[in-house]
Amino acid sequence: MSDDSRHPRGGLYFEDFTVGTTIHHRLTRTVTQMDNMLFSNMTLNPQPLHIDAHFCATETEWGKPLMNSLFTLGLLIGISVNDTTVGTTIANLGMTDVKFPAPLFEGDTINATTEIVAKRESKSRPDAGIVEFIHRAYKQDGTLVAECRRQAFMRKRSA
Repeated sequence: MSDDSRHPRGGLYFEDFTVGTTIHHRLTRTVTQMDNMLFSNMTLNPQPLHIDAHFCATETEWGKPLMNSLFTLGLLIGISVNDTTVGTTIANLGMTDVKFPAPLFEGDTINATTEIVAKRESKSRPDAGIVEFIHRAYKQDGTLVAECRRQAFMRKRSA
């Protein structure tokens, strides 16, 4: 796909998504203690599994804080935006089948993929369609750490 067929911000239009395609996102991110502390505190989540190193060292099987799973989910979807939906999403319609099959810790680096699993024309708007994605995040050793199915309401190139 040429860059001139994308939205000026870089996103793909409804017509550009092909079911069965998997996009390997170029952005990666090392997660930090500060990410965990800020996100947990901003969302008023006092769970010591995320913010209390002593608790984790003495009372959990992990021995260290786990990354907040909702931060991980947000980061996973955020990594996908530049390659897929920046400027072309009308709205997120939902996320289902969210899974965190392995732990993620401070210092791990994640990379992500997006699989296009379905798409259909909008029944109510001729200028839009619905695309269904499966987003997956892996840490540096290839371990799957997060997955979700997401439905997005996407702009068409022309009505």
